[in-house]
Parts: sequence; C-alpha cells; structure tokens
Amino acid sequence: MKEKNKKTASAKKAKTPKPKFNMCQNAWWMLKLSWEEKEKKVPILCFLSATLAVLGNLSNLFITPAILGNVEKHAPFPTLILTILGFVDLNLLINAASTYINANEEYGKTTLRMAIISRLNAKACTTSYQNLDQKEYQTLSTAAVDASNSNGKAAQSIWYSMQSIYQNVSGFVIYLILMSALPPALIAISLVTSLLDYFISKPLNNYRYKHKEELSRTQDQLRYILNRSKDHTMAKDIRLFGLRPWFEELQEKATKAYLAYLMKEQNIFIWAGIADLIFAFLRNAAAYAYLIGLVLNDKISISLFLLYFSAVGSFTGWVNGILNSVLTMHRQSTDISVIREFLEYPEPFHIKDGDPIRLKPDSPVEIRMEHVSYRYPKAEKDTLTGIDLTLHPGEKLAVVGLNGAGKTTLVKLLCGLLDPTEGRVLLNGRDIREYSRPDYYGLFSAVFQDFSLLAASIAANVAQSEDDIDMDRVRECAGKASLTAKIESLPDGYETKLNREIYQDAVLLSGGETQRLMLARALYKNGAVVVLDEPTAALDPIAESDLYQKYSEMTKGRSSVYISHRLASTRFCDRIILIADGRIAEEGTHETLLQKGAAYAELFEVQSRYYREEESAYA
Repeated sequence: MKEKNKKTASAKKAKTPKPKFNMCQNAWWMLKLSWEEKEKKVPILCFLSATLAVLGNLSNLFITPAILGNVEKHAPFPTLILTILGFVDLNLLINAASTYINANEEYGKTTLRMAIISRLNAKACTTSYQNLDQKEYQTLSTAAVDASNSNGKAAQSIWYSMQSIYQNVSGFVIYLILMSALPPALIAISLVTSLLDYFISKPLNNYRYKHKEELSRTQDQLRYILNRSKDHTMAKDIRLFGLRPWFEELQEKATKAYLAYLMKEQNIFIWAGIADLIFAFLRNAAAYAYLIGLVLNDKISISLFLLYFSAVGSFTGWVNGILNSVLTMHRQSTDISVIREFLEYPEPFHIKDGDPIRLKPDSPVEIRMEHVSYRYPKAEKDTLTGIDLTLHPGEKLAVVGLNGAGKTTLVKLLCGLLDPTEGRVLLNGRDIREYSRPDYYGLFSAVFQDFSLLAASIAANVAQSEDDIDMDRVRECAGKASLTAKIESLPDGYETKLNREIYQDAVLLSGGETQRLMLARALYKNGAVVVLDEPTAALDPIAESDLYQKYSEMTKGRSSVYISHRLASTRFCDRIILIADGRIAEEGTHETLLQKGAAYAELFEVQSRYYREEESAYA
C-alpha cells in the first residue's frame, strides 16, 4: 500500500509542469511592462512606499524610548515637548506621504493589470484559429485569465510582494544593526524561534492555498445555482418541470460542503495560532531575562531596555515577512509565468508577419485546394481526405452533405481558419501560408452556423465597429437582408441595443431575425469571397430560398460558397459538390446531379417528399 501511495504521489508530481520562467525573470518582466506601458512610476512608488513603511516603523520604535530617555535625564519640559512634537510631525509627514503614494500607485498597478488583460484579449482574438482546438492552449488561456481577473490576482498583487520583499529585507538589515550591541546568542534565539515558528506554521497557514480547488469548487457550485435560479432562460424550465426542489437540494449540499471546509480551516488556524504563541513566549522570555539582568546591573537604562526589547519582538516580524513574501511571490510568479506562456504560445500562422495581400473587393479570386486532408487533434481518422477543389473567380459553389460529413471543416480550410494536415490551399496560385493570415481573412465575408451578437447597437453589429459607421450602407445592407421593417419598428431603430447580459433594455431578436442581421453584417464587410455556412437554418424553406436568391443577385461577379442542408436552396449555384465520408462524392449542377440518380438525387427526393407531406398536412 505504501509503495502504491509513493507511486501515486510521484505520478502527480511528474504531471505538474515546471514553470517556464523563474521568479527573477517574471519580476523583470513586470518591470519591463511598467516601462512599455508608460507606468514607470509604479516601481518607483513601490520603492518609496516600502521605504516610508520602514521609516514609520523605526519612528514608532524610537518614540517611546526617546521620551522615556528624556524623562530619565530630567530634560527640561520644552525639550520633552519638542521631542514629542518632532516624532508626531515625523509620523504625520510619513503617513501623509504614504497615503498620497498608495493612492497613486494603486491606480498604476490596476492600469498595468488592465494592460495585461488587453494583451490576453488581443492574443485570444488574433491567435491562429487551430490553436483553439489545442488542449494546452485552452488550459493556459483559462489559467491566464484567472491570474488577472481581479486586483487580488497575481497580475496585480505581485507588485505588493515585490514591495514587501524590499520592505522586509530593509527592516531586517536595519534591526540587525540595532541589535548588534546585544549578544549573538540572543539574536540567534530570535532568529531560530522565528524560523521554527515559520516552518511549523507554514503548512498550517497554507491550508487554504493547498485546498483552493476544493474551496473554488464549492464556491462555483453556489454561484452557479444562484445564477441559474435567477436566469431568464431557465425561468420556464424551473416552473414547468418543477425544478425548485432540485435547486434547493443542490444549494443545501453545496452549502454544507462549504461550511464543512470552513470548519476544517478554522481548526487548522487555531493550531497555527498556538504555535505562534509558544515561540513568542520563548523568544520574549529569553529577551526579558537577558535585558532585565542588564538593567539590574545598571548596564543599560530603562529606555534602552524598551528599545532593545521592542527591536527583538519586531525582528521576528521582519524575518517572517521576508519568508512569507518570497513564498507568496513564488506562487504569484507561477501565475505570471502562465500569463507569459499564453502570450508567447507558438503561432503556426503568419499573424504579425507574412506577405501582405492587396486585392480590391472586385478583384478576381481563385482558391484551390490540392490533395487536402485534415484531422482534428487526437481524432482517430481524417475528417477530410484527399480533397481537390477549385473555387473559380466569380463562381457560386454549393457544398452539401449529411451532418458530420465535413462541410464546415472544408469551409474553414478555404477561409484559412485551419491549415491542412496534408496538402495545401492556394490563393491565385500561391500557398496561403506565405501570406499574412489577417490579410487573408480580410478577403472573406462569412456567416457561420455559430454566430454572436455584440453588446452594442444594431448599427454597430452590422458595421462591426462603434466608430465611423456608414449609416447609409448599414440601411442598404439591412434592406438586402429583409430586416428594414423590423429595425424601423423598434423605438430606437438602428440604435437599439442587443444582448441583455450588458443592457437590461436590450431587444431580443428571433432566430431568423438574428440570422438576417448576420447576413447584413457580411454584406457590409464587402469581402472578395462570400461564405454562408448554413446561416438560414432558422428560416422556413420559402424564406431561405428567397434569401439565397437575393444573395445570388448581390454576389454577382464574386466567388461565393454556400452550405445548406436544404438542397433546393442551392439550385441557383454554378456548381454543387456533395461531401460524403470526408471526400467529394459527387459534383455538378443541380440538374446534372438529379439526372445522375445517385446520392444527391436520393437525398433531394427524401427532402422533397418531406416538404410535400408537410405542405399537405397544413392544407
């Protein structure tokens, strides 16, 4: 059993990856970040704040012994008053300066954290699309976001740790100098008891950190239950399916687990407190015994007794402060390393370099796929195999097939969202991997099955921008997408807000209306190649056919790719390919494929029979 436990422990240890960057490298990276983001004042203010904290501590250390010393010397009353006023003024000055610096450095630290978040967002939005399918990328992305999503996370709190290390090291050195008059044995006792206290209390005080996943899990469960119970989309299910008792049962279980964790944590903290009291007693007893002996033998005054005893007590704080700050910064450094690894995640595409593409929207575009195969990460077989396909300039190409045949994967390869596992994709005879990938994306006006609405106005959703919106063009594109009547019926028209996650008064569009909005957005972009990946699934067959006919008119002279599960909707296309088993099974016009009487004709007959039966049922 012991051998098995050892193997399990070693296996877990082996699975824990070592951070790519160490603590010093990450501290330097944060300093460089402050320079790059024009927040150089942050490290300077951290240094000043730590220095003032040490000075404040020294002032508080000396104030009582200084006053008591004047009393022992029978100093004149004005001297006593001046001593008191001097320390009071010094403390006021230190506190005022500290307050001013802390207010300013807090703003700078938050600004730098927001700069990190901005870089994370930029990476997520521009990274090579196929990275999104990589497990390592997904893990790094989640961890990087978690390390920067609040003031208390590493992206900001690491500044406090760097400041704390400098502050505690400075205090340790100064107090060590002050205590140099004391015997080395007393200094050794203070140091040893501090270290023992730290290393005994460390596992206890780190309980929350070690069990953070357990705590996070119960908190996430409580948060999830609360959010779902008040979620507008869940309201119907809760009432119609009687889910309230189930929600209450889940909440009760999660609450019990959370309270049980807190009870264990409090019991742990009690033992940490007991250990702290024992070592403090031993340290103070040694200091009292030695210093009282000096006072009784008239070797030091009462004021010096107070000064040395206070220094011995505070000395422990500086030692523990150094150890805790280094330990905390080590943890934070691990999170900063994750952020950096995510930002530096390898890009298989040319995102920031590559040859530029300078083509006008009406320029002839030919995209050719040569012997293209694609397999998703960890998949057992190819989704597409040996595809040879050319999209000719100005051609309207339809891609049809059963669900899971690989139609969307084919379109993603055409659009450059994915690179082939084998073969290549050519733009006007040249491999697209040589081009700047953002430039290549700019050639396409696309609407995919999965679309998203921005938390913005209808006009901004069409233009994909909040600034410099061409409203005449927005109206034109909305009209071509048969959306004008709906938009103009709304109180705020084109300024109507969408997405209730941000705007409480946002309008909810129907599925069909949302798809038309996405079509208007594709038209507004005016790309050289139009791609529609089943964008009309929420429309009835007649509305879909009408919309495709409009698109046929609107895309004259441009290369176009249409994917639809309704074969009748794509009969206007110049060419239709049927994807089956990851290959091009059939190819031709709608009429020639029907005449062939193979898979396309059979599928068309099945769909036609269904719609005829549906029509007769409602007749």
